[in-house]
Amino acid sequence: MKCTVRIMLRTYLRNKETFRQISRYVIVGCIASAIHYAIYYFLQFHINVNIAYTVGYVVSFFCNFFMTCFLTFRSSPSAMKAVGFSFSHLINYSIHMFLLNAFLFIGVSKVIAPVFVLMVAVPTNFFLLRFVFARTKKKPSDKH
Repeated sequence: MKCTVRIMLRTYLRNKETFRQISRYVIVGCIASAIHYAIYYFLQFHINVNIAYTVGYVVSFFCNFFMTCFLTFRSSPSAMKAVGFSFSHLINYSIHMFLLNAFLFIGVSKVIAPVFVLMVAVPTNFFLLRFVFARTKKKPSDKH
């Protein structure tokens, strides 16, 4: 498994466009994560942490979709991409909620737990989104 991941990473990083996509993904992900965490941080003092986390996730989701289209993959938003993005984020949200509650259960502070969640969920989501945007990208001959 470890060798397979290393081979995949080497293959992806050799391709300059993929490297640029990963770089842009990191920037967009940091912005979306900052939006998510800021909302969560302020709300978690007033409401249940799961609700606060979900509200932050939903707000950052919309920002993230448009930033992912325009900045990360340099493509236009479409209904097909929105569906794929939503599906990948449904999976991602499930991972987030499971990890958040697992970290809280083992005693990690509710202020720090989302940081650990992001460390696991962000790389996973990149590969899900890359699959969505690579599959829905139009070929140059299809632009007419």
